[in-house]
Order: sequence, then structure tokens, then C-alpha cells
Amino acid sequence: MPRDLIFGNGQLLVTCDRSLALRDLYYPHVGLWNHIGGHRFRVGLWADGAFSWLGPHDWRISPRYCEASLVGDSTAESEALGLSLRVSDAVHYRQNIFLRRIAVTNLLPRARQVRLFFHQDFSIDESDVGDTAVYDPAPNVLYHYKRDRYFMIDGGSSQGGIAEFATGIKRFGGAEGTWRDAEDGRLEGNPIAQGSVDSCVGMRLHLPPEGREDVWYWIAAGRTYGQALRLCHLVRATGPEVMLGQIKAYWQQWVRKAPLPSNDLPEPVQGLYGQSLPVLRVHVDRGGGITAANDSDILQYNRDHYSYVWPRDGALVALALIKAGYPELAAPFFSFCARALTSGGFLLQKYNPDGSAGSCWHPWIQDGRRQLPIQEDQTALVLHALWAHFQQSRDIELVLSLESKLIAPAAEFLAGYVYPELSLPRETYDLWEERRGVHTWTCAAVAAGLQAAGNLVEVLGDEARAQRYWQAARKVRHGFVTHLYDAAAGHFARGLRVEADGRVTLDPVPDASTAAVALFGVLPPGDPRVAGTMHWLEERLWVRTEVGGLARYDGDNYFRCTGDYERVPGNPWFVTTLWLAEWYVAAARSRADLSRARELIQWATEHATSSGILSEQIHPETGAPLSVAPLCWSHAALVHAVSRYAEQYQRLPSHASVGAAAMA
Repeated sequence: MPRDLIFGNGQLLVTCDRSLALRDLYYPHVGLWNHIGGHRFRVGLWADGAFSWLGPHDWRISPRYCEASLVGDSTAESEALGLSLRVSDAVHYRQNIFLRRIAVTNLLPRARQVRLFFHQDFSIDESDVGDTAVYDPAPNVLYHYKRDRYFMIDGGSSQGGIAEFATGIKRFGGAEGTWRDAEDGRLEGNPIAQGSVDSCVGMRLHLPPEGREDVWYWIAAGRTYGQALRLCHLVRATGPEVMLGQIKAYWQQWVRKAPLPSNDLPEPVQGLYGQSLPVLRVHVDRGGGITAANDSDILQYNRDHYSYVWPRDGALVALALIKAGYPELAAPFFSFCARALTSGGFLLQKYNPDGSAGSCWHPWIQDGRRQLPIQEDQTALVLHALWAHFQQSRDIELVLSLESKLIAPAAEFLAGYVYPELSLPRETYDLWEERRGVHTWTCAAVAAGLQAAGNLVEVLGDEARAQRYWQAARKVRHGFVTHLYDAAAGHFARGLRVEADGRVTLDPVPDASTAAVALFGVLPPGDPRVAGTMHWLEERLWVRTEVGGLARYDGDNYFRCTGDYERVPGNPWFVTTLWLAEWYVAAARSRADLSRARELIQWATEHATSSGILSEQIHPETGAPLSVAPLCWSHAALVHAVSRYAEQYQRLPSHASVGAAAMA
């Protein structure tokens, strides 16, 4: 199930599903640790002797955000209970507080007593061993803790604070959990439980005929009991209504910091652009790591997740934030990469948000030969993004601080890790982390990274080294144009393999990653070789269903939904479709030429969830989200494509000139 809502502040991150149940809670890093792990924090309502958990069976639920804000504004209605809800959710932009308001409206013409129950199912530090849930009567709070993790639950209504509570055992010894205790409309009041535990708190309302009342609920996260309690007192002292208004105002002002240039993109596209910016921001940890996704439902497929910092994904997100006018958010990422860089000058496959090495499936030995288990584009794209950051920010101090820690060692690795006879990078794993070889994506990224390194050291006055890196970039560009362009076919190949005897074999499979020739500026967008490649990709990888969109590559089986390879070469991805849009933007010579790019960007908008969330891929027949949602990379691709479109729209004439038309 996708995460329809996500809230965070760079240290505390919370996700909700379509039923508005909390599903993930990360602290003290974005993506580390997950203290819910995909289980559900349920919300239940009791009225007139009937009980219902908020969910799809009894409720019509619509998850949404307030416009241009990371504050939830969702609705739910139950005809059976005669109640409607308006649910506002947020994480404070500075304090580690998750805040929820449920405005309950009585749909019946008579007064009623209503009880709300909030269920907590923590597994602190991703384990249910040794947790404690305890009710503390003096401040009237309930909290879960283990070691230096405290999660304190508080709230209330006009009838008072927490009115009833229960703690108990869950998923052990036949016990289901305290959520079952709530279903008769009252809680038994057990004050403490330890081990595999959950808890429930209840709050009461008196609703006049067709009247409304608000219930407040919040979770404060701290490293000590006192720290968490102080945050609860802060909500009480400020007033939850005032605090929610402050959070909403903050996000709306933040999104307005760098408005798009005037353009002709429709309002839904511009709305999704504005919503994507805060979605990107909450994936940026205060320590600099940018996580790929934090939807723990992916665990059911391979017992691992996307809550890692892939340097490539992080660099592409950083590029989008820089392009959108938020370079200050990207700066800590480069320092994160400098700390993570190996002594050999390359970055590993992925990292945990605290900077430690993440899990990996690439071996150090293959067919009896030692190899580097890396994707070289990850190192290169960090340098590429750093140059974009300097161009936007002119932050010479950052460049100076990273020269010896990141720029020089990474550039030396890129320049030296080549086949001299081919002027191409040596074999590494591809963009999709599936196959080893010399890939067009990697070559284009390495050329861009070396060019960026030369630009950066030139800024620092080192002309000789700049010339050396630029020369290395030229050699790589020459190598991949010479060896990876298939002149007979009229497009670049996905990659090549260097056999043991030195022979070179081209990989002819259509792969969207070949769009790198257009994305990283290694050849002009109007170059016939680039145009031929992009048209080939669109022809061969477009999904021929009503859903449409561009697949990753021909025969892609990741989350595959159909055996019809003729119509569906693979599931459509947002990033691949938006790469195609970017090329149409870059190649346009008049505003009229932007029409196909506008269609592709609108396609992405139309296939977002109702709350404005982009998944990794979508079902080719139904358009339903597949894999993780939100995927940071998808939102970054949307932001980058829309930013470039708006810039190009301003730059281009309304109609192509006669000379340009003749050249097209």
C-alpha cells in the first residue's frame, strides 16, 4: 500500500496510508530507525453502541494535503456511524512533534456521545523485544520507551485530555493487542506492559445535533523522558490550534521562496510541482543524507527497503532542489558524500542515513576475478551536482572545504579507472544495479563528473589540474561516441562488454538509461545521434496500453504485472517518462515544440495519487502505484523537468524562425 501522506522535519519522519493510519515513524534520522515498521496505528470511533476502525470498509476516505504545504487535509465519512471527519496532520518544522487534529461532525439531528480511540503499535529501533508502554497519571500522558528512545502520546478535546487508556501484549502468546480492547467502546486501564507491547488511549466528545468538535492527538519524540515531556508541554502551552497554523504558514512560505517563471503548464502540474518540493525536503536528513524512499511495505518482497542514501539518487534530488532555487538544502549532502568516500576515491552502492555503509548485493569477486562492487555513475554525479550547486549559490567556502575530501580524490579515481585503449570507464554495475559492463549512462555521467571537477578546481585557481580533468572528460566523450554509437542502427547502445580476449560486444537492448546522452550535456540535444536515440527509446519502450508511459528497458521484470511483452516492455516509470520530457524541452526551438514535453509532464501529474504522491512505477493496465511511494527520485524528476520547461518557455520565441524550421 503506498504512503499517501508523508510529514517530516529532517529528523522525525512519519508516513500515513490511505486509511490515515500511521505506518512508518523514523527517528532520529530520516530513514533510520523505523519505530513502526509498516504496522498500523489505528484510529477508532464509537457512537451509539457501534464501533468502527477508520478504514476502507466503513468509511469513504480522501487523503489530501493543504495546497503547497506539508500539512494533511483529509476527509472521511461513515454513513453507518453518521459521522464525518476532517483530519489535519503535520510534523513540526523544528520540534520532533507529530500533530493530528480530527474535526468530528455529527451528521444526525440529535445530540450524541462519541469516543475516539488512538492505537499505538511501536516496535522501537525496529524490534518489539524489550519495549515498555506506561501510563503516567501526573501529566496524563502515555509513553513507549526503550533505551534512549521515548515516544509520548498526549491530546484531548473540550471534554478534557486522555480519558482512558490501556497497555498490553501484542502478537505474542495469542494476544492480538489493545486495539481489540477498544472495540466495546471502553479501555480496561492496564497501566504498564513490557516486551512486545502496544497501547491505546481514548478521548470523549459531546456532539450537538449536526454539530462539530475537534479532537487533538500528538506524539512527541525525545532521547529522554524529560525531553519528550517538555515537547508535550510545549504543545499545551502554545495551543495545538496555534501550532498547526504555524506549521502550515511555514510550509506555504517555504514553497513560495523560489516561484516558477511564468509558463503555460496547467494548474494541476504546477500544483504537483509545489507539492513535490516539500516532499523532497523531508527526505533530506539533517546530517545531509537524502534517502530514496521510506515506504516499509517493500519489506514484504525482499526483507530490505529503500531507506538508504544512494549517492546517485541523492545527487539527482540535489540537482532538482538546486534547479528549483533551494541550493542550501543540497549543501549538506555533499559533505555527507565527502565523509562516505572511500580511500580509493569512489562511493559505495548505498549508505545508511547515519553515514555507515548500507546493505549491498554486488560482490567483490566474480568468475574468480576481483572487481569493484560499485556503480561509477554515483561518484561522478555527485561532482556534477556539486558544480550545479556552485553555479547557483557561488558558495566558494563549500567548494574549498570539499576540494581535498571529495573533489580531488573522486576526480582522480574517475580519470584513472578507464580502459586506455577504449578511453572508456572500466566495467561497473549499471544504473539499475542489475548488470555489469560499460554503459552509456555511466560513460555520460563520468564525462559530466570530470568536466565538473575541472570547473571546480579552476574556480580554486588550479588551471593545470582543471586542464587534466577536462582532457579526461574529452577522452571519455570521444570513447563513448566512438564505441557506443551504433551508426547502422542510428542510436546509442545501452552498453558494451569487454571480453577476456579484448573483443567488444554491444548491448542492443532498448534501455531508457541511454537517455543519459541527452541529460548530462555530453552532446547537444539537437545532435542527430541524440535525437535518433531518444526517438528509438520512445518507439520501443512506450507502454501500449491506455496507461502509457515509458518503461525502463525491454523485458523489465521488476514488479512485472503482465506477460504481454509486445504491448508492455516493462512497467511505466515516472523518471524514465520525465527524462523523455526533458529531452523534448531541451531540443525545442520554439514554444510550439514544447507540446510533447507538456503532454509527458501532464502524464506524470495525472498518475500521481489523489494526495499528490508519485510512486516508483505504475501498473500498466490500471495505473495503480507499484513498488514504493513516494519515491524521492520520481518527485525530483518532476521538479527538474518542470523547472527546465518553465525556463525554456521563457527563453523561446512563440514560433520557430524560418532558419530554425529549415534545420529541424
